[in-house]
Amino acid sequence: MNVTERQRRIQAEVREADRLRPREEMKGAMQAGARPYPEPPFPRQSLEKPGIQESQQVAPMYEAPYYKGSGKLQDKVAIITGGDSGIGRAVAVLFAREGADVAILHLEEEQGDADVVREAVQKEGRRAITIAGNVADRAYCFSAVERVVKDFGGVDVLVNNAAFQMHVSRFEDLTEDHFDLTLKTNLYGYFHMAQACIPHMKPGSAIVNTGSITGIMGSSDIIDYSMTKGGIHAFTRALSGSLAPRGIRVNAVAPGPVWTPLNPSDDVDKTETFGSKTTMKRPAQPEELAPAYVFLASPQMSSYITGEILPIIGGY
Repeated sequence: MNVTERQRRIQAEVREADRLRPREEMKGAMQAGARPYPEPPFPRQSLEKPGIQESQQVAPMYEAPYYKGSGKLQDKVAIITGGDSGIGRAVAVLFAREGADVAILHLEEEQGDADVVREAVQKEGRRAITIAGNVADRAYCFSAVERVVKDFGGVDVLVNNAAFQMHVSRFEDLTEDHFDLTLKTNLYGYFHMAQACIPHMKPGSAIVNTGSITGIMGSSDIIDYSMTKGGIHAFTRALSGSLAPRGIRVNAVAPGPVWTPLNPSDDVDKTETFGSKTTMKRPAQPEELAPAYVFLASPQMSSYITGEILPIIGGY
């Protein structure tokens, strides 16, 4: 059999297989977790900034009831910025379940959300404090860290997670004030917190930054946000080399779409179909992201990992 005959035979076989067994199409979103997660369409809801999680009609899922702790962060002290809602809230719960005491940094307007997280951490049998303020304010960052050291005795893990995001349809409408706020929150905040925490960290400590798929792929409606997330990825890689001699690891998680208060407090037109363009056809829930932060924070699980960006994007 010559090459042409083989090609035609294979062509006929494939056509017959496709006729008998058509390509599988997803019916709804992919559900591969320990419990089912919400999928689009979501209610059309608009929240005022900064976005209060308790006000969301479809509440982000953060409790991770099927996740069993095993002491991966036993007696560690963790600081989580933006720890009152979304990814930060879910990370706080799992860190506590793994044995860590947690300091939750948040904006003053989000005290109600922060109280919920504090109670959730305490329910896991660990200590928790909430510290209100703005990570763009360097003095706040240093005073918050000093309080954590005073109350808990040190700092072992820093999760830089606080962020500002707001879609703009036309680039010309991205004002300098808007641009400045995004950079001050998303970049300066990470910088200030790292400088405040590092003097208190010992070998084996870890910094976990929240990056984004937008820092890898870009997003035309959030150019400023995408730029800061790309900067966070570069910051992560560069800082990891700087801190390696001190035994401090630095990594980042780069999420795809995640269902948090950031969404309905940003572009309400995109809320209904949020996450539908991923392979899984839904956004992640915060509790699906949190184990990645445990992994990167835990010396038992990722002692040979530093300077890495871990995308969790639902098959984008």
